[in-house]
Amino acid sequence: MAYTDALGVVHQPAPNARIVSLVPSITELLCDLGLAAQVVGRTGFCIHPWDVVQGIPKVGGTKDVNLDKIRQLAPTHVVLNIDENEKPTADALAEFVPNLVVTHPLQPHDNVALARLMGGVFDREPQAAAWCAEFEAEYALLRAAPKGPPQTMLYCVWQDPWMTISRDTYIARMLAEIGWSVPELGEARYPEFRWSRELIDGIDGVLLSSEPYRFTEAHADVLERQIGKPVLLVDGEMMSWYGSRSLQGLKYLRELAQR
Repeated sequence: MAYTDALGVVHQPAPNARIVSLVPSITELLCDLGLAAQVVGRTGFCIHPWDVVQGIPKVGGTKDVNLDKIRQLAPTHVVLNIDENEKPTADALAEFVPNLVVTHPLQPHDNVALARLMGGVFDREPQAAAWCAEFEAEYALLRAAPKGPPQTMLYCVWQDPWMTISRDTYIARMLAEIGWSVPELGEARYPEFRWSRELIDGIDGVLLSSEPYRFTEAHADVLERQIGKPVLLVDGEMMSWYGSRSLQGLKYLRELAQR
């Protein structure tokens, strides 16, 4: 059986693959599927599961990938993500890596297809099926949970400059599961914005993510006093990490809706 990635590339099962993962959340998923021994390289941002990944060589970051280190590791497969990794990196890797597996989850339920792809390509189908069953059960609980009134929430991922998310992102579609939407602030997937009375009047509150910018409760307290709208600090991993962490993310969403 063959498996198709986000770019439509068909991959055959490769039980003996040597894998470099350039996607932190997928590194965690690969480890949870029992593939840690075959992951020969990771980014410095691949921090889960911590006790396992410490033994896996680093190959730079998600954007500043060290191609020479990857070449030395001689992987048969590199796992990438359209949002996390840049196309020039993928093009350079394609010159010496036999298989690039490209991912692009855009909504929570895409995690099922992601797990099946990883489990299929790397010969861990039973483990992937078990994970998918657990995900479907947790997703059903989220869909059945009572929804509060619709809210328009500005989700901030950076400051200096201030940056948010568009509706065409995984995070925005996570929020949509509990009836929350984000304001439309331009065509970019992660647009910059300036605070204005018009913007503040058009939102019900602000969500400050703990990553990639390290917003804290102190940031939330200061901003809430400045704009006069509720400001919540949210766990960026719970909101944006697909793969293994999405199971916890679904539970986190249910709790967030009650706040």
